[in-house]
Amino acid sequence: MSSISILGIYVADLVFFGKKIPIEGETILGNNFVIGPGGKGSNQAVAAAKAGVKTYFISKIGDDQFGEMATKIYDEAKVDYSNVIISREHSTGAAAIMVNEESGANAINVFPGAAADITNADIDKAENIIKDSKIFLTQLEAPKETVLYAIKKAHSLGVKTVLNPAPAAEIDKSVFPFIDYFTPNETEASFYVGHAVNSNDDASRAASKLLDMGIKNVIITLGEKGAYFANANETFSSPIANLSNPVVDTTGAGDAFNAGFAVALTENKSIKDAISFASATAGLSTTKIGTANSMPNRDEIDKIL
Repeated sequence: MSSISILGIYVADLVFFGKKIPIEGETILGNNFVIGPGGKGSNQAVAAAKAGVKTYFISKIGDDQFGEMATKIYDEAKVDYSNVIISREHSTGAAAIMVNEESGANAINVFPGAAADITNADIDKAENIIKDSKIFLTQLEAPKETVLYAIKKAHSLGVKTVLNPAPAAEIDKSVFPFIDYFTPNETEASFYVGHAVNSNDDASRAASKLLDMGIKNVIITLGEKGAYFANANETFSSPIANLSNPVVDTTGAGDAFNAGFAVALTENKSIKDAISFASATAGLSTTKIGTANSMPNRDEIDKIL
């Protein structure tokens, strides 16, 4: 059975809902507050496992209450966390998330905690699960040197690599040829190419630049405008999924997209079908409050496809 290995961080999400997101120096009265599991890599691992593929998560958490919240959701979602190190020296990270109830927009401050201490040696310890995976997925919330080391290692083991470059950060250009799939959103794409990415035309220009840097396949997610794909052979736009329920919280939608995409690739779906599957996973995640808790199961995804 094909599997996915995911490197990333787990943090506890402290989510505040209000009519607006406060600006600097401003205090507002919120309408709701939720604590739940978060961190891009962790969200992706939960989403991939719930979408029906054997999923290994590589990370580091603290031996504390927030860490217990992590292992509980991994047990529920059937994520293999045998490569999540539980550290007595570090506390588990946390993220403060402000959500605008009217639009679903958010602003986030992340403290990685224990996950900031993931090392190359930890990646070496996880080599067997990476080697046995069909897809290796990661982001840029864990220490960057370790993330880039892991991408090169996965590539050297013959495993297809997906980099979700979030949050956007400088990447040494020598790493680009080791990336099979690069999945920025509009903001992240504009960081790497130096121009705004709002429309399909912008995405097309950006994708060309990214392909020239040595990346093999580029998928730029464009919010409600869908996604834009490009490689050396083809380019196309893919619409968002048709949802019957309203959007209530977009937090974690990018994580759901990346997880859904990785799941579809492990199942040998075509690129077009993989992006449709990813869009369905992402769309469904926005119809519920929360991040990891809002990830859809396989039946829900198949139903809207």
